[in-house]
Amino acid sequence: MKPRLIFLVGQTAVGKTDVAVELARKLNAEIISCDSMQIYRGMDIISSKPPKTFRKKVAHHLIDIVSPSREYNVSKYRKETLRAIKDILSRGKAPLLVGGTGLYMSILIDGIFDLKAKDEAIRKSLFRIAEERGNQFLHKKLQSVDQVAAEKIHPNDTKRIVRALEVFEATGKPISELQKQRKGLSDAFDIRIFCINMEKDALNKRIDMRVKRMFRQGLVKEVKNLLRNKLSRTALYAIGIRELKGYFEKAYDLEEEKLQLKRNTRLYAKRQLTWFRKDKRIKWIRVSDKDKPKRIADLIWKELS
Repeated sequence: MKPRLIFLVGQTAVGKTDVAVELARKLNAEIISCDSMQIYRGMDIISSKPPKTFRKKVAHHLIDIVSPSREYNVSKYRKETLRAIKDILSRGKAPLLVGGTGLYMSILIDGIFDLKAKDEAIRKSLFRIAEERGNQFLHKKLQSVDQVAAEKIHPNDTKRIVRALEVFEATGKPISELQKQRKGLSDAFDIRIFCINMEKDALNKRIDMRVKRMFRQGLVKEVKNLLRNKLSRTALYAIGIRELKGYFEKAYDLEEEKLQLKRNTRLYAKRQLTWFRKDKRIKWIRVSDKDKPKRIADLIWKELS
C-alpha cells in the first residue's frame, strides 16, 4: 500500500493552524508548512506563523528556514519538503502538510517544471518592461502566446508571468505544454486533500479581527525591521509589506493602512479560493465561524477512517 500524504489547505484566517494541531495529534503526525511566507525568519506576525506553544506540542517543518533577503523558489521548497517527508516517515510518523499556498501544494502533488530554460538577459528585460509598462501589459503578452498559462497566473504575479514568457522566448514552446512532462508525488503516495471552507462574511470578519490582532502584536515594528534590509522579490509579496511601506513614507495614515491591509487580505483569500476550486481532488470541509478546531479535526478524521 502507498503511504498516505495528507494536505490541509484553505484561505487565510479560516483556522487551519488550530485544526492542524488537533488533527496531527489524531494522526500521530508532524506538520510541514505549505506557506510561501512562513519560510522566512523575522516574518512571524505578517505571515501568521503558528505560535511557539503549538510548535512545542507538534513538530513543525519548513518554518523559519531562510532569510527574507534571500531569493527562494518552488524548486527549493520541493527539495526541502521531500527531505522532511522522508524524515517524518522514517520515524513512523505521518506527514501533514498545512497552508494556503496552492502553488506549493501543486508542485508537490503534480511535480515541478524543471526545464533548464533560463536566459538572464531575457528575464532582466521582462522585469524592466514590468516596471515601465506594468504587470497587465506583460500578462496580455502572455495571453497572446500561452492562453492556458495566462489563465492560471494572476495578473499581479510578476515573477511567474516573467518565468512563463522567459521559457517561451528561450524555447519557442508554451510553458503550459512543457509542464505536462512533470512528475509528482501522486504516483508514490495516497494523496488526500482537505480544504476548510467558510461562508464569505464570516471569513471576512475573521480577516478583520486578524488584522487588528496583528497590529496589537507589533506588526508596524516587525515590518520596519524587515525594511531595514533589502528584501527578496518573493518576501516583498507578503501582504502588509507594501501597505506599511506607504505608511512609513507618509503616503497615508495608519487607519488607511489598516483598511488597505484588510481589503488586500480579502482579495488574496478570494484568489486562494479560486485556485482550490479548480482542483477536483479536494474534499471540502464546510464549517461555520462557531465550529471549534477539535470538531473540524474530528470531521476530517472520520473522512480518513
